[in-house]
Amino acid sequence: MRAPSTAAASAPVAGHQRSASGLAPAIGAYTIWGFLPLYLILVQSVPPFEFVGWRIIWTLPLCLVIVAVRRQFPELLAALKSRRTLLALLASSVLIGINWFVYIWAIMAGEVYATSLGYYLNPLINVLLGTLVLGERLSKRQWLAVAIAGVAVALLAAGALTSLWISLSLGISFGLYGLVRKQVAVGSLPGLTIESAILLPAAIGIAAWYAASPQGSSFGQDAWLSVVIVFSGVVTAVPLLMFALAARRMDYSTLGFIQYLAPTIVFFLGLFVFEQPLAPAKLASFVLIWIAVGVFVWDLWAKRKSAA
Repeated sequence: MRAPSTAAASAPVAGHQRSASGLAPAIGAYTIWGFLPLYLILVQSVPPFEFVGWRIIWTLPLCLVIVAVRRQFPELLAALKSRRTLLALLASSVLIGINWFVYIWAIMAGEVYATSLGYYLNPLINVLLGTLVLGERLSKRQWLAVAIAGVAVALLAAGALTSLWISLSLGISFGLYGLVRKQVAVGSLPGLTIESAILLPAAIGIAAWYAASPQGSSFGQDAWLSVVIVFSGVVTAVPLLMFALAARRMDYSTLGFIQYLAPTIVFFLGLFVFEQPLAPAKLASFVLIWIAVGVFVWDLWAKRKSAA
């Protein structure tokens, strides 16, 4: 019996090691995103709109530093020279700006469950957008997951209408953001750098408007609060960099499963830290979304097993 070749024997091992090397940054990214509401407690005295402005202002310099360290300026300059890329990033910057504002406002307004539900819906919205916009075909299990999620949304519309717009805004804005970025040949970090630069004039205008208001700017009045506001650049850029690293090192289906870590953490923060009451309509919606997620993950697992 002939022994297997070295290349054939090492291929599964190399693939396993590649996937394992991406696991830590993936878990790190989604854990940071999951615990983000705890950070927002520290800046709850800052108006949400102003905080989004400062988040953009302090994200850009950190992105530029990381771009320099990773020597990605050629990729950044290539994107800046492409009119099509700039137009796409203009659209994506508006979408991510809306997403950030709705998320921050919702957390500060105590709508933690609505944000969690929004990001549970996001992968299912991605699947639906892929079908409607990109012409991708859904499997029967994926259609079932989308249908169950639709029932969950209908329940929210019937019993928790006031928070439904938050969940849908977060899920749809981030879904459309991903769809736009999927069409652009630019890396995650250079793309975020350009998006931050596009939003910078508006962010400076927001900061200036609050500085000229009677209550004054939230930045610069208190040393601790100012440091926490500056830290917003770190909690924006670092998890995105970790996500980009993980996406290159592991199967996207596995990464898709790990992404449910963030809304799960947010859900339990709402339950045990923020101690928010869970209305029957919201609880029923969460149960249905968890079932839909289970069907979705089952489909991913079945496809991966079939391919193997």
